[in-house]
Amino acid sequence: MGLLVFVRNLLLALCLLLVLGFLYYSAWKLHLLQWEDSDSLLLSLDSAGQALGTEYDRLGFLLKLDSKLFSKPAPMFLDDSFRKWARIREFVPPFGIKGQDNLIKAILSVTKEYRLTPALDSLHCRRCIIVGNGGVLANKSLGSRIDDYDIVVRLNSAPVKGFERDVGSKTTLRITYPEGAMQRPEQYERDSLFVLAGFKWQDFKWLKYIVYKERVPLPSKAKCRQCQVDSKQERRQKSGSEAQSASDGFWKSVATRVPKEPPEIRILNPYFIQEAAFTLIGLPFNNGLMGRGNIPTLGSVAVTMALHGCDEVAVAGFGYDMNTPNAPLHYYETVRMAAIQESWTHNIQREKEFLRKLVKARVITDLSSGI
Repeated sequence: MGLLVFVRNLLLALCLLLVLGFLYYSAWKLHLLQWEDSDSLLLSLDSAGQALGTEYDRLGFLLKLDSKLFSKPAPMFLDDSFRKWARIREFVPPFGIKGQDNLIKAILSVTKEYRLTPALDSLHCRRCIIVGNGGVLANKSLGSRIDDYDIVVRLNSAPVKGFERDVGSKTTLRITYPEGAMQRPEQYERDSLFVLAGFKWQDFKWLKYIVYKERVPLPSKAKCRQCQVDSKQERRQKSGSEAQSASDGFWKSVATRVPKEPPEIRILNPYFIQEAAFTLIGLPFNNGLMGRGNIPTLGSVAVTMALHGCDEVAVAGFGYDMNTPNAPLHYYETVRMAAIQESWTHNIQREKEFLRKLVKARVITDLSSGI
């Protein structure tokens, strides 16, 4: 009898341990993957891959935008658990990481940092601004207002030195891809984080060279010309073979050195490219591959990232006014608006409508009034 009681109590104890273990594992899994919960975005796809549902009009635009759409934010940067993120695992770049596991693992094993700075992570209310490169910033004297934000995001190689009065002097994140990165090391801000937005598999290969401080193979002139031709034609998305040179596929020369130590380098979560393109702007799905007119601009990607990670979001330097062909295209050069040509990869008009909806719904603030 005593033996039976002992066995029963032992079984009850084991059951209790199993239940507690399951609850602990479930809580950990929920914490890891909570940003993948799509309850707030109940979407379906039609045969063309366009997002449909009660939140969308017939063209795929969101009818209503508010912060509730981003109540379960995605992490800004890839970390060492990236292989478990279902939302990006099944897509090749730029919309995911399929085929890039070894490259990303090699990069993260050296960078070892996956978040913002401890000071920024500890803020109870993060105020962020995305500074675009548009000529609308010129002579607006917004520098002090831009510097007042907790996180100042700049794009590609847009300079700061010499333009502080209009664009500020503070840089928290500089998001770019290889062709857009500053090529002169002295141009980089000392205290900013360098963030790669990987639009193709070659971008991750390039970042691996940068992080390991290895020589970046440079393309021949003939190859550069071919890259420029290829960038204007719809081509098949490459699967991610690492056997090819990092110079293959670039449409212009790329930086060979970034004066940042590995802990100052991050990889932008490609989910923001995917979400900006298909969920928010409503670009063609194209079976989840890069295609004509379905790549969001880096500005819209950065705005999407900020909507997930910031409590207040503003923009400056966004918007092109095609009705003023003699207006400056960018705040830092003399090229005029008339130089804009139709883009193979972007749909500027749809992005403009998306950003206008954000401003109209007061989800973001447009400091330079260019949208």
